Amino acid sequence: MPCGEPEYASPCGPGLWRVQVRVVPGARKDAVDGVHDGRLKLRLTAPAVDNKANKALVAFAARLFQVKKSGVSIAGGEKSREKTLLVAAETSPSWPA
Repeated sequence: MPCGEPEYASPCGPGLWRVQVRVVPGARKDAVDGVHDGRLKLRLTAPAVDNKANKALVAFAARLFQVKKSGVSIAGGEKSREKTLLVAAETSPSWPA
């Protein structure tokens, strides 16, 4: 992959990355749990009810990739644990392993 992007991330336009994630809601703490099946596994304390986990995912991903919350959106899988995020950043984010 160009520029050393991990398997779960791919560029999809100038300053825009597509990030494949698997979300585990209801965890003890927000954390990155490695890469599983080509997706970045994220544990979130928020429950999967009333869109709380999706809101927590956007906030956690923004902190993780060091971008504004408005720079992270869910492009697919809103009602699934496997989601596709779009991350807007001027430079390539620091990708967790």
